[in-house]
Formats: sequence, C-alpha cells, structure tokens
Amino acid sequence: MNLSGLFMFMPMWAYSSASLSFLVDARPDSTLFISGSALLAQKEPVSLLTTKMEAQAPGTETVPDVKSVENHALNKRILIALIVASSILGCILIFFSYFWICRLYRSKNCSTENKQNRDAAKGHLGGRSSLKIAGKRAAVTVMDYQLLEAATNNFREDNILGQGGHGCVYKAQLNEKLLVAVKRLEGGEQYVQRVYENELNWLTKIHHQNIICLLGCCSHGESRFLAYEMMQHGSLESQLHGSTKGSMLSWQLRMKIAVDVARGLEYLHEHCHPPIVLRDLKSSNILLDSNFNAKLSDFGLAVPSGIHSNNIKLSGTSGYVAPEYLLDGTLTDKSDVYAFGVVLLELLTGKKPVEKASPGSVSLVTWAMPLLTNRSKLPTIVDPAIRETMELKHLYQVAAVAVLCVQQEPSYRPLITDVLHSLIPLVPLELGGSLRVTESVPSAVPSI
Repeated sequence: MNLSGLFMFMPMWAYSSASLSFLVDARPDSTLFISGSALLAQKEPVSLLTTKMEAQAPGTETVPDVKSVENHALNKRILIALIVASSILGCILIFFSYFWICRLYRSKNCSTENKQNRDAAKGHLGGRSSLKIAGKRAAVTVMDYQLLEAATNNFREDNILGQGGHGCVYKAQLNEKLLVAVKRLEGGEQYVQRVYENELNWLTKIHHQNIICLLGCCSHGESRFLAYEMMQHGSLESQLHGSTKGSMLSWQLRMKIAVDVARGLEYLHEHCHPPIVLRDLKSSNILLDSNFNAKLSDFGLAVPSGIHSNNIKLSGTSGYVAPEYLLDGTLTDKSDVYAFGVVLLELLTGKKPVEKASPGSVSLVTWAMPLLTNRSKLPTIVDPAIRETMELKHLYQVAAVAVLCVQQEPSYRPLITDVLHSLIPLVPLELGGSLRVTESVPSAVPSI
C-alpha cells in the first residue's frame, strides 16, 4: 500500500522539531539569555568599566552567572521535552492514519466488488430502466421474463434453492459465467406488490458488504421476480438444520457469521437515514457465500425504526419476534437485537427457534435461558458439532451476550454496536476479527 499519504500528517511536528534543533545548534556557547547585570553593564560609563577590569587580578577566570546557567539547563530540558512529545504525537498520528487508510482501502475494495457484480450482470439482465417505486422513480435493472424462464429451465423444481412464505428462490444460469438467484413472489396481488416494491425501495439505496446485492427485477402477470447475487452455501438455516446438521460450521466460522450479521444490522441501525428495522431477521434470511461470508436478505418487511405496527400488518416468524412487538406492535432497533439473540442461540446450540415437544412446542429462548447463566450446565447445551473446538471463556462470553439480547424488556437489551464490539475479539484476524490464535485458521473452507 502506498504510504505517501501518511506524510501529510508529519510536517507540523517534524518541522517544528527540526527548527528547534537548529536553534540549539546555531546559538553561541554563551548563555541563552542575557542577564540583568550584563544589560546594566552596557549603560555604565567607560571609566567605571575600565576600573572594574583593572581591579580583577590577572589570570583569574570570570565566574559565570548562576542564574544564566540555570536558565540554560531549563531551556535544554524544555527543548528535550518538546522534541519527545512531538515525536510521540507524530507516531500516534502515523498509527491512526495507517489504520484509517487500511479501513478505507478495505471498504473501497468491498464496494468495488459489489459494483463489479452489478456491472457484470447488466450486460446479461437487460438495460437499466426507470421504474416507479412507492411514488418515486428509481433506476434498477429490469430483466426480460423470457430470459429468466430460459435461465431457470422454465422454473424447474431441480433449480429450487429455497422456499419462503410467498414463493421459491431459483438458481438461474444466465450464461457460462454468470449464475444468480431469482426469487419468485406469488400470491395476493396487492400484498405481493407491496413486498416487491418495499424490497426494491430499500435494496436500491443500501450497499454494504454484509447485505445481499440486488442485480435486477422483473414483473410478469401476477408474479414478481427479484434477482440477487448467488450465495453458494445457501442459508444459515440450511447449514444448521439441513442434512449436514452444522458439521461444516466450526466454532470460529459461527462466530464469524455472528459478527457479519451484527455488522449488517449496525449499518441499518446506525448509518442509514432513517434507521431501518429489518423486522424479519432469522437464519433462513442469512445467506452464506463461498467463503461463508454472511449477508442479510429479504427486505420485504423492513420498515423505518420507531414505526407502530397499527399502520402495517403484524408479521414475523415465530420464535424470532420480540415480545413488545407481539404485545403492542412497537418496532425499534431493539426488535432486531432480540432476533439476533435468537440467531446467536441457534449458532450456539444447533437447535431451531421453536422445537416440537409433547405436548405442543418449546421456544428456544424459554428453554435456554435458565441454562445460559449456569456455568456448569452451559457446556451441555452446546451443539455437539462444535463442543470440542472452543474455549470455555469464549463460550461464557457468547452466552452472556445472548442473554442480554433476548431480555423481555427492550431497554435492557444492548445496542447492536455494543454486541458487535463484544464479539469481534472472539473471531480470528484471518476471518475478520481481532483474535490472535497460535494455531493457524484454515484459509480454505470445504465446499458443498
């Protein structure tokens, strides 16, 4: 990386130090300050000065002024202190400048990658058109239905990647190099159109490394289609509760996924104006790419923070919905924090948010809460796939974060920024955290 930008912070302290050193080297051996007696001597008559000179015995040395010597020593100490302080300040400026440039460089690379994904898709999805969304006009890539139909082999079942409440997600091979995921929305015309427009509205404004990239859209009859970047490892739900039962997700990868999700939520809560509540955060809406980088998806139910659900349809997924949302319909960023706590418990235990039992069903939060605060019983509820691959002190910290996130009272839950800062130290540097580990973390992860 080019470090020339760092020197823009150096001239002030470096040049000041140099100039001070120059003054020290250039001054005569005499004292820095002229004593008061010397000034008086200049005003005395020549005859008096001559008499004083004659009175001094030949060969005797003139005793220097004590006050001048003390001033000279004090000046040296002050100068040394200034040089040391300016050097320390310069080092601090260099460190923070390097940190800021690295962070900016990483963010720029991520934005460039997302832009390249969208640009690569433009040539195959069709031209960009101006589409009216929720009373506004937004530029989106409009796709031809015939192109989607051919790319999904007429929406065959063997191309289905997943299924949601309002339709399926299909694998679409647009050409030899470009593979995308296409969500097909079906159902009630008015509701589907509202969800479709809402997702378009948010995803045309939001661009973040931990939020799914929208590549295009299509409207055909009563069906609506949204095309996204392909996420090779599917959803977190399929990884945890599918055929592999979480065996592909080590403890370190699970913590990385939790940090990725927290980063995405932090962007929605802290950096969007107005702040956005995802409202339907769950493991099936957390998608994983080929390197298990997690991205948030499904913004059809997302709303601005603070809105009251009397004006919108009460919706969500059982097990993830915050208690205050069910009771009085209040939606805030703390509603997403609650859902994040449930996802964290899924990563920790490998269990679904609502487990079937006889009779009825049991909520994961209700079942886990008494055990999360009991250090002797806590290891027994950990997913067997990761039970032998983690440190107990890390387990205790994750459990403490989960307990805070799923508190019944919203004001007791932390901000997602605080959650993120608590989890980053548990993720190795190689996976985007700050943990330094002695044993190397595998750079390559197994593929499906």
